[in-house]
Amino acid sequence: MSTLFHNIRVFDGTPNPAREGSVLVEGNTIAKVAYAPETIDASEADTVIDGQGGTLMPGMVEAHTHLTWASSVEKIYHQFILPPEELEVAATRNARVLLDHGFTSAYSAGALGDGIEARLNPKILAGETPGPRLIPSTLERSPDGDDTGDVFNGRGPEAMRAFVKYCADQGLGSIKLVISGESALKPGSHGEVLYTEAEMDAAREATHEHGLWIACHAYTDAAVDLALRAGARIIYHGSYISDAMVEKLAAHKDEVFYGPGCGVSVAALEASPPPHIDMSSMKNSAAERMALEGVLVPKMKAAGLRILIGGDYGFPFNPNGRNARDLSHFVQYFGFSPVEALNAATALGGELMGLKVGQVKEGWLADLLLVSGDPTQDVAILQDKDRLTAIMKDGQFHKAPAEAAVA
Repeated sequence: MSTLFHNIRVFDGTPNPAREGSVLVEGNTIAKVAYAPETIDASEADTVIDGQGGTLMPGMVEAHTHLTWASSVEKIYHQFILPPEELEVAATRNARVLLDHGFTSAYSAGALGDGIEARLNPKILAGETPGPRLIPSTLERSPDGDDTGDVFNGRGPEAMRAFVKYCADQGLGSIKLVISGESALKPGSHGEVLYTEAEMDAAREATHEHGLWIACHAYTDAAVDLALRAGARIIYHGSYISDAMVEKLAAHKDEVFYGPGCGVSVAALEASPPPHIDMSSMKNSAAERMALEGVLVPKMKAAGLRILIGGDYGFPFNPNGRNARDLSHFVQYFGFSPVEALNAATALGGELMGLKVGQVKEGWLADLLLVSGDPTQDVAILQDKDRLTAIMKDGQFHKAPAEAAVA
């Protein structure tokens, strides 16, 4: 089957501006891209979609995904820890919610339950349940200080190697290592470093052996240094790092990605909890981090780091489904242009996934959004899923355009 999109503006995922054009999809692949005055003949397609002047763009990539952080725009949970069976239901729902909101790919930043994403991902791949392309993970690993023998928190290099093998045996794609403490939960703990150099060396060796990637929660120079030592693919937060560490990261810019994770901070500052819920530590941490990241992220961008969207969505005050807010945060707080924010959410995210996604380009996978309006002028329109006229993943419509648009 082939589908032609015409009467559209094409944003291709790169920092280039959108241009009038047409795009032909054959099977699950983008077969042709033509820009005005060139066109693609309608006779080449089984189905022709009149984009009615809208924007065709790549599906977005959520680079900091927590499917088991249960709250979504469809169902809010006021407790964070749920029974395993409810976590499974929530993760399945959240996968579909992300796709409903234009996220066709997702990189997991850890789960609240072991095995949930390992079971969910094959169902998504088989088309049994809707969801984005997923790099799955399991529980975020944070050592408890003792050699307990627990694969998730035991100390020492051998415990780390056992954890990585356990994840590989489940068919996971990435492990999440919590290197720094978290001041939002325990004030002042962001400066704590939870792993040793020997443990990070073991993580690097074992993930290379088993073909896994590493995502790291790291706030300070010491923590980011350990993440680099481990060969981390993506580092989250980094709010407290020095200019010298920015330079060091820049030297590794072709190997590592960076995600500030600002969505949760903005949402925490906006939240108005009931009197019995004390969010003071979270709000104080969020305010401090946003002030630091307002200076840091532009420096990272100027240094050539690949900066990705994704902001700890899944809290009741920051539910899954609101993920596209990150694009507006990048524009408002970090000085990105709309096109630069879109590039972070598409082409750069596709590089993180290690797949031919995130660009409208011949030979690439047909993960596409048809948007009513022009997000290259106003990224906020992507927060309204009703503005997503069509959502295509792997050449198939998850959301088909209205009949009036289909010839």
